[in-house]
Amino acid sequence: MVFKRRDARSWARVALEFFWPKGGWTRAASYVMHRLRRLPDSPERIARGVFAGVFVSFTPLFGLHFLSAAAIAIIYRGNILAALLATFVGNPITFPIFATMSLETGYWLLGSEFRIPLTQVMPAFGEATSQLWKNIVGVLTGEPTHWEQLARFFHKVYLPYIIGAIIPGTLVGLIFQYASLPLIRAYQRLRSRKLLERVEKRRAAQIRALAEAEAADWEALEDDEDTTPPPRPRLRRKKV
Repeated sequence: MVFKRRDARSWARVALEFFWPKGGWTRAASYVMHRLRRLPDSPERIARGVFAGVFVSFTPLFGLHFLSAAAIAIIYRGNILAALLATFVGNPITFPIFATMSLETGYWLLGSEFRIPLTQVMPAFGEATSQLWKNIVGVLTGEPTHWEQLARFFHKVYLPYIIGAIIPGTLVGLIFQYASLPLIRAYQRLRSRKLLERVEKRRAAQIRALAEAEAADWEALEDDEDTTPPPRPRLRRKKV
């Protein structure tokens, strides 16, 4: 295959690079920002796409962040690729912060006294996913299903999480949107200026090459005129 890696990564290495990318998070963040600035779209649409990606990072839609970010970008008239790239904001380093903000806001909005520890959030999602899969299999095979645990998870964890994500997700998303907008504009202006200078240099080089070629043709023509001998005079015969 053309794009196949020469050295196949083990599952341990894949898991390690998920939490700590090769080159570090700083290099990964600079790469994402570089890709965002080079997108072929207006700065406003790219910035709105950034909002969509950041907003989705606060939600508990794990496994559906890309689809959710694309859907919000379409509704918000933002750049879809920018939204997908901006979901990078939600990573293992920022997850504890985003999850805490969303859950605490949700509990506050719903007036709930229940508080799930942050260390139990992902295990709760894992158990809920396993229970949901067992119930789906049970419906298909006729085995008994149990929805009580899922109902408890929905009301105590998922509902506060997704409702609470609206306020911090919107605020942080707007901050990223309006902070990235001038950077994208400045980068695109700089890139357009460099592209114009490159075109002008290429055009000047072409004009200079044409002028040099024309001058060389004129010099060759003058040399031919200097080396050509004058025509011999024709002798007239005398009449007898």
